[in-house]
Amino acid sequence: MKIRSVTAFTNVTWPLDEGTIAGIARFLTDSRLRFGEASIEVQTVRLATPPFLDVIGDPDPAVLVEFARTLEELATKYKIDYVSIGPVVATTPLALLMSIHALPELIAQTEKIFSGVLFAADNSGLNLAAAHAFAQTVSKVAQATPNGFGNLRLAALANVPSGVPFFPAAYHQGGSVYFAIATEAADLAVNAFNRARSLTEARKRLLLAIEAAAAEILDVVDGLVDDHQWRFKGIDFSLAPFPDQARSIAAAIESLGVDAFGGSGTVFATAFLTQAIRQANIPHTGFSGVMLPVLEDEILAQRAAEGRFSVNDLLLYSAVCGTGLDTVPIPGTTSPDEIAAIFLDMATLAVALNKPLTARLMPIPGLAVGEKVTFDFEYFASSRVLPVKNLGAARLFQKSSFFNLTSNKPRH
Repeated sequence: MKIRSVTAFTNVTWPLDEGTIAGIARFLTDSRLRFGEASIEVQTVRLATPPFLDVIGDPDPAVLVEFARTLEELATKYKIDYVSIGPVVATTPLALLMSIHALPELIAQTEKIFSGVLFAADNSGLNLAAAHAFAQTVSKVAQATPNGFGNLRLAALANVPSGVPFFPAAYHQGGSVYFAIATEAADLAVNAFNRARSLTEARKRLLLAIEAAAAEILDVVDGLVDDHQWRFKGIDFSLAPFPDQARSIAAAIESLGVDAFGGSGTVFATAFLTQAIRQANIPHTGFSGVMLPVLEDEILAQRAAEGRFSVNDLLLYSAVCGTGLDTVPIPGTTSPDEIAAIFLDMATLAVALNKPLTARLMPIPGLAVGEKVTFDFEYFASSRVLPVKNLGAARLFQKSSFFNLTSNKPRH
């Protein structure tokens, strides 16, 4: 088990106050040091701000890029690995969509900045216009960055609250500064299931492993809270994987008893894992479910290359997992209409089930279905481009720009 990130959530102003960033960095540096002394590796330390429009108060794309570049320069100076400037919040019919079209330039002009679009919430509805605008953004970023890699820093968000420590979902929503932890802990499930002789034993072993790992984390957290007087939000123990078989959530699912990830039984195994995570007696935050990032997991990437599952299968698993569609390689020619329709289906699940979900799709320029995908990035495994249906829902988007699926009570 490793800590994927220690994420600080705080308000910032524009123009930026360097002292605020320096203070955040002191905490994050100290947290990395203390966890290291406890033999717990911290891979990254991160900062999440409120949604950027709340900070800069100006939809002008030039102002957004200036804000992001200035924040990135300070993050680099103070050794903060990544920064999320929050999403464009488009959960009401009157939401401004101009900033969505500025995101390609934001990605092109920065390297450490993450963002996205929050376009659905269970208490308001689904902003179809925002979903379609963001799909156009994803297509543009795919063409404008090498191998479409820029889309790693963008996500479509549905029903996602503030305080999630995994990027690109992270954002702050006012109030005092606090921090949260995201783990890379798929290896706990692999080890727990390898020697389990029954489902009951598998669940018990995983619960014990999660609680033991959390206890080690919380020992360090207690000291950080006492010394810095920061509030601790909790641990997102979503068992994030790494591209290595020993740290693969798909390997854990297969060890549990599914012949190959994507085969029949995968929904059960995914739900089994999610429930075990949520039953653990730890301070939960964020998704706290199963994370299935196709390119970040060696066995997931391998099963994708073998054609064992589709984008629609991943949507099905989203009903019982934690995060939704993550780092999914699709053909570079996938139309914005189809991407928008995929976003819409993901958001519909999130709203109908009242759970947070995200979609981080990665159209790969120049590559078609089945062609090999390789990135020079330590967190990605090689895979192949997954097929899409080549069928969108353009007429749906033409008929309404915003719709509340839950607004009408059923007749009796």
